[in-house]
Amino acid sequence: MSYRIGLVGKPSVGKSTFFNAATMNDVPEGAYPFTTIDPSVGEAYVRVECAAPEFGEECTPNVGFCEDGTRFVPVKLVDVAGLVPGAHEGRGPRNQFLTDLNEADVLVHVVDFSGKTDLEGEPVEDHDPREDVDFLENELDMWYREILEKGIERYESGYDGNEDEIEVELAEQMSAFRINKDETKREVLSLGLELDPETWDETDREELAREIRKETEPMVVAANKMDTPEAQANYEEIANDPDYDHLTFVPVSAHAEKALKKADEQEAIDYRPGDSDFEVVEADALSAGQREGLDAIEGFLAEYEGSGVQRALETALFDVLGVVPVFPGGANGLGNERGEVLPDCFLLPEGATAEDFAYHVHSDLGEGFLHGIDCRSDRQVGANHELDERDVVDIVSTN
Repeated sequence: MSYRIGLVGKPSVGKSTFFNAATMNDVPEGAYPFTTIDPSVGEAYVRVECAAPEFGEECTPNVGFCEDGTRFVPVKLVDVAGLVPGAHEGRGPRNQFLTDLNEADVLVHVVDFSGKTDLEGEPVEDHDPREDVDFLENELDMWYREILEKGIERYESGYDGNEDEIEVELAEQMSAFRINKDETKREVLSLGLELDPETWDETDREELAREIRKETEPMVVAANKMDTPEAQANYEEIANDPDYDHLTFVPVSAHAEKALKKADEQEAIDYRPGDSDFEVVEADALSAGQREGLDAIEGFLAEYEGSGVQRALETALFDVLGVVPVFPGGANGLGNERGEVLPDCFLLPEGATAEDFAYHVHSDLGEGFLHGIDCRSDRQVGANHELDERDVVDIVSTN
């Protein structure tokens, strides 16, 4: 569980419902500000097509589970509290909010696309969801701008007694955002700026903070409450608005996903998370209201190819962050010395190599790494061989 997905959104947009639907944890839900005061951390899952059937095998996962050839791999989902206008200025639980955000590898921003809540989370009739999308980005930009200015001050004052280049000072100041000096330099030059902050005006600084934020805080927008006609109309407008081309939108009904999982737990229906349909197996266990609700959900799933909760998590991790799932194979097929078949599925950063994989599995394997073996082709691969999605690799090491 090396990756953390941060779930963020203003009050009363269904963020806690999304969290509960994804994890089936029981955190408070309510239509009032700061229902979630402390960050809740739960185990969610992302789907990966299992490699075992290709080898005529059945896997035995150590963590997560596998169902009908789909591997459900655990990730951490963090429900982050405190997003309100002015958070960067100290409104709400600012410090905890920003810390929790920064510890996430990728964000899922839950937005009420029905337009039934304003920026404060209060009930209204016709709120533009664009304002929600904009204000989160603005809050983050202002936070980044604050840290950027501190780095510029360090550079101009010679605080550490060295005459470092500006990208070095900025990278050190913004190291919590996981950006290095080369990446910082690239962002400065991409805006056509000189490597001298004395030549930057206010607009330049704002744009630089924004570009660094976009690079280091990848984000997906979960367009929630899409089972309402108002949300569907708003989605058509906003998802096709060129002003938001830098963002990925996923249509979601967290309420539908939670209802389906609850009915599945009660064994009234057979539903696999992320599927676009379900099967009623115990109709007598459903009340008339439940049957009516499931009928409506069934239509929504068919139109949007699922509730969107799973897709939002997987889009954030695989499409936006570029994470690569890889299976460790064994010297004699897919099993290990205990007879377990593909017991693990590791999630690696984009561009990970065979040697990176060895270190990820265990530091001893990395230190003694000799080569890897592609279990599909039985071909030897070297340390710098870049891994592809769903590779099955046996690590050969002196340790």
